[in-house]
Amino acid sequence: MSINIVISTYLEPELVERIETSADDVIVHYRPDLLPPPRYACDHSAPPRNLTSEQRDEWRSIVAQADVMWDFDWHEPAAMRERCVNLKWIQGTSAGIGGFVQRTGLDQSSFIMTTAGGIHAVPLAEFVVMGALYFIKGIPQLTRWKHEHHWQRYTTRQLKGCRALVVGLGGMGRQIVKQLASQGVEVWGLGRTGLTYDIEGAVKVIDRSDLDVTLPGVDLLVLSSPLTPDTEGIIGAAQVALLKSDAIVVNVSRGQLVDQDALVEALSNNRIAGACLDVFAEEPLPLDSPLWDLDNVIVSPHSASTVRTENEDLVTLFLENLEHLRRGEPLRNVYDRVLGY
Repeated sequence: MSINIVISTYLEPELVERIETSADDVIVHYRPDLLPPPRYACDHSAPPRNLTSEQRDEWRSIVAQADVMWDFDWHEPAAMRERCVNLKWIQGTSAGIGGFVQRTGLDQSSFIMTTAGGIHAVPLAEFVVMGALYFIKGIPQLTRWKHEHHWQRYTTRQLKGCRALVVGLGGMGRQIVKQLASQGVEVWGLGRTGLTYDIEGAVKVIDRSDLDVTLPGVDLLVLSSPLTPDTEGIIGAAQVALLKSDAIVVNVSRGQLVDQDALVEALSNNRIAGACLDVFAEEPLPLDSPLWDLDNVIVSPHSASTVRTENEDLVTLFLENLEHLRRGEPLRNVYDRVLGY
């Protein structure tokens, strides 16, 4: 029997062809004229396209044919449970789909949903190292001096020998641990209570009960955990207050893991050295947010994970999972409805 694959976000033609020619039983439904136009390479969250009534009907009929979907229905994801009667599996293009599937009710569906876990680990780990070095090497000060045409010898810190705490030890967190350890950083990790971890590069693994006693000794706090009821607000005002004056916060997870108001206050008063933020409590970051104007903050528009080769890697993962589906084998990165990731 044929496998009808519906591609629901823009994909480069050569990658569509790669899926089409992957097996004889594949039928690919790809209509870029009915999809949101991408704003940049590998854009999987482009603003919705305005469809005519005829186009809406056409898109709905395409989605209804799906046995497999590349990404969720961009148009009416909450209706997929009723309309996609043959759908078995959805390959997401994000590592963190928990909030989305819960909002749309898809966590109540019978679909197998897989994430892009692991695809973004290396670029995010590179972003973490960049953010740490930005402050440790005094780039904000150098930038000010350059504008002032000011020449003065000065002393910096070094990343080697710093202590980092990486909160969240999934695929992304493990890659961050590895990258930091390769720079000579003493890396601690925070994992789920009750689990044991053997992670390359990690000096020590703690659980939530050890968090408050650990934070005062941390030079670099990295958030790489999925957003779940257990992790939301894990770094509250009390935890921000425990950080030392030269500590750096890097968040590549979700903004809701941190009390953003407390973080802004600490940064505004120079109670911590800086923050490198790819995610925020509200996105896009409101124009009146103080974070825009603080010299000790890097604001990244939730783009640290996106590299030009992302779609190529996603297609490789998709085709691997498609072969597993065909053989009745377990798929990689299956979303766990109980854990929320």
